[in-house]
Amino acid sequence: MTTQTQKTILITGATDGIGLETAKMLAPHGHALLLHGRNPDKLKSVVETVSKIDGAGEVTSFRADLSILPEVKALAEEVGSSVERLDVLINNAGVFKMSNPKTHDGYDARFIVNVVAPYLLTKELLPLIGTECRVVNLSSAAQASVDVQAFLNKQPFSDGDAYAQSKLALTMWSFELAQVLGDEGPMIVAVNPASFLGSKMVKEAYGREGQDLRIGADILTRASLSDEFEDASGRYYDNDRRAFAQPHHDALDSTKRRRLVDAVEAVISGAL
Repeated sequence: MTTQTQKTILITGATDGIGLETAKMLAPHGHALLLHGRNPDKLKSVVETVSKIDGAGEVTSFRADLSILPEVKALAEEVGSSVERLDVLINNAGVFKMSNPKTHDGYDARFIVNVVAPYLLTKELLPLIGTECRVVNLSSAAQASVDVQAFLNKQPFSDGDAYAQSKLALTMWSFELAQVLGDEGPMIVAVNPASFLGSKMVKEAYGREGQDLRIGADILTRASLSDEFEDASGRYYDNDRRAFAQPHHDALDSTKRRRLVDAVEAVISGAL
């Protein structure tokens, strides 16, 4: 059963791929959609497209470059000044390849966008997110143990290593934050939307078209609204298996999770 009450939902990375398909899937039900993107022209086009869907509610756009942490904080402030409550936050934005995978201060930009930015955004938006609300983090089947020290030391990563490590890191902080907040926080779940979906990222990384993006949009919609995810906080859903599953073993290691979160907090502290 899926909750039909109209919700206020923020989707990062909503100008293409799974984020856009999720917005299109949610729109006919009248939810207030807050769509984030980096490119203002693409955002304008997407808002027009989604707003024209039959049954669509209010659609608002928010621009920010998630590789720049002050812009992430400003995004949270802008959302906070626009709505009194946020029912669902879908941390969908992510990158695999970048022409210059370094931030201005030397960190790997894939880690910043895929790990640090959604953590900061979630923490900043917690005052708007009640215990009945949900945070859905877009993980991946591609996960590898995180070399926290290499990230902090600003060492270079290959595209594949940066992506796989960052997706595990996202899963790890999802588990850690869910545990720390407990009953006082929202439902926080990490979701693998399915392997090799037909996103721009998959095409760039693997040179193949991939599966129907609506497979991923469907599970993100269910994670956002369905009763089956009501008690999913601190869990991992693997859409390749169509079930909740055991995560990578590092996500279950409280010491490794804490070390990762401490590193993320240190990077944020140095940037803001």
